[in-house]
Formats: sequence, structure tokens, C-alpha cells
Amino acid sequence: MPYYYFHEVWTPLKLFGIRLYRDEERALWIKAWHAKKRKLRNPAGERASR
Repeated sequence: MPYYYFHEVWTPLKLFGIRLYRDEERALWIKAWHAKKRKLRNPAGERASR
């Protein structure tokens, strides 16, 4: 599993236990309550591969 460096983004959702993070590639990640972090969306200009 690759290592990521995260920076927390403050939003009012943090008051309810939902936290948003950005990684070094500017992708947005979400962590809700006690769940693991998951990627919310890719940075602009990058397509998701499925």
C-alpha cells in the first residue's frame, strides 16, 4: 500500500465528525467518524480509471 501525506481541510462538517483531507497530488479524501479515509475525487484534469 502506498504512503500518502495528508493536509486537513477545515470545514463546518468537522463539528459533526466528518473530516476532509488533501494529499500531495491535491486529491480530496474524506474520513467520517471511525471509518477509514477514502478518496472522494481526483484533482482537476485527471480521469478516474475503472
